[in-house]
Amino acid sequence: MPTVLLIRHGQASFGAADYDVLSATGERQAQIVAAALARRGYHPSRVITGSMRRQIDTATAFDGPAPEVDRRWDEYDANDVLTHHSGSPARLDGPAAGEGGEEEPLTSKRFQAILEPALEAWIELAEESPARQSWSQFSGAGSAALAELAAELGRGETAVVVSSGGTIAALAGGLLGAPALAFPALNRVMVNASVTKVAIGAGGLNLVAFNDHSHLEEVDRSLVTYR
Repeated sequence: MPTVLLIRHGQASFGAADYDVLSATGERQAQIVAAALARRGYHPSRVITGSMRRQIDTATAFDGPAPEVDRRWDEYDANDVLTHHSGSPARLDGPAAGEGGEEEPLTSKRFQAILEPALEAWIELAEESPARQSWSQFSGAGSAALAELAAELGRGETAVVVSSGGTIAALAGGLLGAPALAFPALNRVMVNASVTKVAIGAGGLNLVAFNDHSHLEEVDRSLVTYR
């Protein structure tokens, strides 16, 4: 049956001036996941990626046809969600301001604690959110892209899609029939360069594996990163 392998991009540059750049670890993760899938016998007939630099650069690690760019696979705009649904100055790019206006390092754990309530508010407000993209627009874009791809794949074909943790988490939740507010919990555990497998059968789309990162652990457990 046709298969879609959803790959989260390698680690980006959290806290740097430009988040949308693979770190040295992210570049290594991309090479490892591409090599692991090749060893498992996956030879993609299509490689698709969102338009973000970290996604495109991860996609170039895969052998096969040239990557196709489709913006529907882009990540939600975390900075925009935080701007409209959080009073914190924390952002993906650069440090967060500490109390009294002093700068202090923003850890991934602290950022996640700030982000999740904002995501919940974004989801709950739905179309009333002032964010540039509503939750339904974001999740709907990924669902439409996956459905379209599934309809285009032939028997036995495999497509590799390089996307982001939020996009893949939203799709996984939808395939499982989970409520929208389960999204932050799914998003939280997404590992960089992990593999989520969707099989396409007569009954529709089936989530076969979620967030598999055993290929990273086999090389070095320190390669398991979440942001």
